[in-house]
Amino acid sequence: MTQISKDMRIGDMLQMDSNIAPFLMRAGMHCIGCPSAQAETLAEAAMVHGMDADTLEKQLNAFLAAQ
Repeated sequence: MTQISKDMRIGDMLQMDSNIAPFLMRAGMHCIGCPSAQAETLAEAAMVHGMDADTLEKQLNAFLAAQ
């Protein structure tokens, strides 16, 4: 099973599982296709969007586990 950590780059996560893109879009990260967003970590992207990185990490891992 794929595990996400908040220190992973958005681009790397999307390469691991493309189903992460719609999840992040629903969470409010609409700029995941931007070149600069691809190089950001999940923690950095969460900070920019006013989200808690730990919560987002847990939600993403639960989402991936349910697939």
